[in-house]
Amino acid sequence: MRTLYHFPLCPFSRKVRLALHEKKLDFALELERFWEKSQEFNALNPANQVPVLIDLNGSVLCDSVAICEYLEDAYPERPLIGEGLALRAEVRRIMAWFDGKGAGEFTLPLVFEKVIKRNIATLSNQGPNSPLIRQARTALNIHLDYISWLVDRRNWLAGDEFSLADITAAAHLSVVDYLGDVPWDKHEGAKSWYARVKSRPSFRPLLTDRVSGVTPSSSYMDLDF
Repeated sequence: MRTLYHFPLCPFSRKVRLALHEKKLDFALELERFWEKSQEFNALNPANQVPVLIDLNGSVLCDSVAICEYLEDAYPERPLIGEGLALRAEVRRIMAWFDGKGAGEFTLPLVFEKVIKRNIATLSNQGPNSPLIRQARTALNIHLDYISWLVDRRNWLAGDEFSLADITAAAHLSVVDYLGDVPWDKHEGAKSWYARVKSRPSFRPLLTDRVSGVTPSSSYMDLDF
């Protein structure tokens, strides 16, 4: 059985989970509290970052981009990057946008302040950084506007077909939606797109995720949010 080391509210872990489900590949989940830097996990990935995938052939794969590229090459039957040089470049561009700019501006700051911080003994008594949270929420609106702009011109984010571009963006937004920080009522285009992604069978396992001490938002499991 494949094994994916993950943390439920890690957007990069969620991206790989969605890709595996879309490709209909069986796998087991192994929860990793990566901030504890266990020796076992460090031996798999000295960077102490999730996700890490161990494939059936014993390959140990780190970094969500590298893992998704590996899955495309190893299991091409259900492609998620698409066909054609221009389309594949656009899928990768949008993936990089959300994994880089999106993660840095809203996903990771919100997860760190609301989830990770409370699990680190030296930081747990500090409480969330309110100015940083406000800044992340402001940045989130810009990204939601961009999603709305894209789907106003395309069927999916990168083109006509569902792709890793949609998976990547949805992985990040699903984490923030769990935390209750997505102003869906202000971004109808992005909301409509996310509802389509959320309704896919591959997304259902994510909706059952729970993190100790952090209750998901009321809209998190609702397909008609």
